Amino acid sequence: MEKQTNQKSVIWALLIATFLTAIEGTIVSTAMPVIVGDLGGSELYTWVISVYLLAMVIGTPIFGKMADLYGRKLMFTLGVIIFVAGSMLSGLAQTMEQLVWYRVIQGIGAGALTTIPFTIIGDVFAFEQRAKIQGMISSVWGISGIIGPLAGGFIVDYVSWRWIFFMNLPFGIVSLVLLWVALHEHLEKKKQIIDYPGIFTFAISMTSFLYALTLLKEQKELTGSIILLLAVAVVGIGLFFWIEKNSKEPMLPLSLFKNKFISVANTASFLFGFILVTVTFYIPLWVQGVNNLNATISGISMLPMSITWPLGAVLSGRWLAKSSVGKIAVTGISVVLAGTFGLIFMQEDTTIAYMMVLTAILGFGFGLALTAFTVAVQSAVEWKLRGAAMGSFNLLRNLGQAIGIAVSGLWLSDELYGHALADSLHTVFIILVVLAIGALLTGSILLGKNGLSLSTEKQ
Repeated sequence: MEKQTNQKSVIWALLIATFLTAIEGTIVSTAMPVIVGDLGGSELYTWVISVYLLAMVIGTPIFGKMADLYGRKLMFTLGVIIFVAGSMLSGLAQTMEQLVWYRVIQGIGAGALTTIPFTIIGDVFAFEQRAKIQGMISSVWGISGIIGPLAGGFIVDYVSWRWIFFMNLPFGIVSLVLLWVALHEHLEKKKQIIDYPGIFTFAISMTSFLYALTLLKEQKELTGSIILLLAVAVVGIGLFFWIEKNSKEPMLPLSLFKNKFISVANTASFLFGFILVTVTFYIPLWVQGVNNLNATISGISMLPMSITWPLGAVLSGRWLAKSSVGKIAVTGISVVLAGTFGLIFMQEDTTIAYMMVLTAILGFGFGLALTAFTVAVQSAVEWKLRGAAMGSFNLLRNLGQAIGIAVSGLWLSDELYGHALADSLHTVFIILVVLAIGALLTGSILLGKNGLSLSTEKQ
């Protein structure tokens, strides 16, 4: 008798896995000052975060495609094992250099955990259920944003910073057990072709590009080494596309981008990634550097986003049953545009209440739009391409975040307090308005279609 998938257990497995990656950013950021004080190596402070993000960018499309070839369960398991192994090693690190390398391992595993759960949702749940589950996933991100700094502070103050990494082990084990018991796949047994040349060229080009941006942010000028790295990245990307075009089983099938829903969703995902990471980093910086308030207050200024994002995601799920992806996405992008527009009016005496209103608006817009786009990508392709499609979607979002924090830093004043900082942040906020307008124009393309109604879904 054929075993049936237990949807409730699958949901719990995915929620726990999402919790692992969602809480990682906030909890590690909270502990970093103490980690540097213990291990030294303050010059590597930003690298602990940037290499994790870089590894996640590289791992996202690779795991997405491998999930199509070898199944979701196997690749999810491998991702959890790599993530937990990187976490354990990070907790055992004796130097900052070791911690940086171990975070690379952890980031590769995170690439799987940010992609495969969304692929599984597309497999297990019907179209009208996907948005609801997506709302639940978004709620985990919101909850993590609230409890991450609190948990990180408690663990650092009363236990040890090493336990912010060790705590991932039990969560990872529970997630794996639940998924293996609950999810049943039926794979076609045949010899699979792995796109090793594509994987290699993509990894080299992305590493070169993001490393070049990081150096440019630090050095504030184009040096010979930065130009060389950018040249390697350009040549590598060109070679990567040529390989993908001619590969029998490409890591990133270029045919995906012929699908208008996926192309629009991926473009908007990239722009949203840029906007999101910039807002997340620079509103707290404004609170501390311009308003001269403490870190706790800066955290409070971002708190509404953690509440309104899940709310927007849940409402998006409900509206998708009655409306179209295009209408909901454009509505969400319009809300984000309003939030970014409000940022350029901030002054040195701007109240925390005003900033909380803006972050509430931004969170609601992100929840609406990204949920709609995620469901669109899940539903626009068939099973054998769903992993690669979700991999491309999350790749563009992660890449937008990685590029966003590097590029926006080029306009940031070296003086992290007072008028100079306020002026430089105003420039950054104007850039965010331009990007939000770009996202709105991109999303508007879907208004001329039927918006991916239930009848257009690919099972």
